[in-house]
Amino acid sequence: MLEIRNLHARIEEREILKGVNLVVPAGEVHAVMGRNGSGKSTLSYVLAGKEDYEVTEGEVLLDGVNILEMEPSERAAAGLFLAFQYPIEIPGVATMTFLKAAMNAQRKARGEGELSTPDFMRAVKDAGRDLHIDQDMLKRALNVGFSGGEKKRAEILQMALLKPKMCVLDETDSGLDIDALKVVSDGVNALRGPDRAMLVITHYQRLLNHIVPDVVHVFSDGRVVESGDKDLALQLEAKGYAGFDGATA
Repeated sequence: MLEIRNLHARIEEREILKGVNLVVPAGEVHAVMGRNGSGKSTLSYVLAGKEDYEVTEGEVLLDGVNILEMEPSERAAAGLFLAFQYPIEIPGVATMTFLKAAMNAQRKARGEGELSTPDFMRAVKDAGRDLHIDQDMLKRALNVGFSGGEKKRAEILQMALLKPKMCVLDETDSGLDIDALKVVSDGVNALRGPDRAMLVITHYQRLLNHIVPDVVHVFSDGRVVESGDKDLALQLEAKGYAGFDGATA
């Protein structure tokens, strides 16, 4: 599904990713954990195609195709989805309008016709039910005035509607209380399946109590330095990241 080969990236002449190697097969959920400044969020931005970052070496293959040669919109159409740590607000654009435009853009890229309004409304209602999303929230401008939990639920709703093949969640637990964390995690878990892979980026074990990963990777100084099963996250919670500083996978 996703294969990252020797990925190097920098911003303003400062190298942040220093040779990332990572494979996430279809049907699996992988977690990336690391201290602040290790490069975890930079990895998510580079995967999505954020223009501030310059890739100096390496490849990122999604189903065997190098997405680094694609524009961000093309990566999205190819099936990549990024859930942001801090979802942006878009004043003047109703959430429903945004969702319909996103869904139809994806359908157009696949050569499909636009959704009818009844089909779209039905899809949103079905996807939003378990995320506790009501119609009043959907009528508001995207993320404007949303609580932290509402912003994250809106992103998981987008993910449920767009049905991406590769989901990257950048610290999606940031700013969530315990109840909101469970709702968002349940929404993510409902999307797990044999044809979809997920990369969950987080600092803390608490998210992985709800979204149990198949593999955990430790990130340090711009690269993966250790990989293991879910018990590796428990070791990190108990002992911290100091033991992995300067290590090499």
